[in-house]
Amino acid sequence: MAFPLHRPRRLRSTGEMRSLVRETRLAPSQLVYPMFVCPGEGVRREISSMPGNYQLSVDQFVGDCEKLAGLGLGGIIVFGLPETKDEQASGAYADDGIVQRAVRAVKRALPKLLVITDVCNCEYTSHGHCGLVVGDDVDNDETLKWLSATAVSHARAGADIVAPSDMMDGRVAAIRAALDAADLTRIPILSYAAKFASVFYGPFREAAESTPQFGDRRGYQMDPPNAREAMREIELDLAEGADMIMIKPAMPYLDLIRQARDRFDVPLAAYQVSGEFAMIVAAARNGWLDQERAMLESLISIRRAGADFILTYFAPAAAKLL
Repeated sequence: MAFPLHRPRRLRSTGEMRSLVRETRLAPSQLVYPMFVCPGEGVRREISSMPGNYQLSVDQFVGDCEKLAGLGLGGIIVFGLPETKDEQASGAYADDGIVQRAVRAVKRALPKLLVITDVCNCEYTSHGHCGLVVGDDVDNDETLKWLSATAVSHARAGADIVAPSDMMDGRVAAIRAALDAADLTRIPILSYAAKFASVFYGPFREAAESTPQFGDRRGYQMDPPNAREAMREIELDLAEGADMIMIKPAMPYLDLIRQARDRFDVPLAAYQVSGEFAMIVAAARNGWLDQERAMLESLISIRRAGADFILTYFAPAAAKLL
């Protein structure tokens, strides 16, 4: 029997050949870097479970952003650690809140840097839940008022995009109405449309100091086994006015990224969360895999699944390699 006519290895023979025919590409502009801002001056605390990532005071945050600006990243997303917490999450929507101060400072220094702000309450509440607690549950509709006020305050401070991550029903419509009423119609909403109650958020809770003091968030974040429900959540957020959608986490939900890409013709983000980052770094530090290759392979898998851009703690390191 004659040898087969087709030899796929012909197109894998050299690095240049592989690059020529590569189907999925990864660029720095497709990466968004999550950053954590805290009170004080000269503060730079490494997050033990997320090596190379820090809680930064505003001055350090701006300094790091100046270095990041030369890497060609798609942007940053900002999370805040307030000086004090209370049951009303007042630090989230205060005009002089930590995120608001950080956004103003970075926009003065780097007006062209694209800044996304996370719109949620868990970092700001004394109990660590994402809204107003009544009894043993989060009051959905009252929480929408906090979220709307936070989004408006972030936009007024200079945020380019607001990204609600709370998973309250109706939050996108409420935020859109509040932005429009404040004459902030140009501000897009990136909705954490399908955010799952995932075990992979563990290191983030250290970074953001946002661990719930009782119970958990499974009453409002999504149940991991549910795929059809994720598509319904996305449909609802788009109907309410979301401009972009996000799936979080990324790698354990690649199937849903692909489903969303096939069904919805809008920009699609995926969040490679803290636990995903920490697993790769820990394995590399134990000598079990090559960190650079694992990092790039994981990111390209998320792009191949259909994500247009990726929120990832690997953003600076990946951008330097790319």
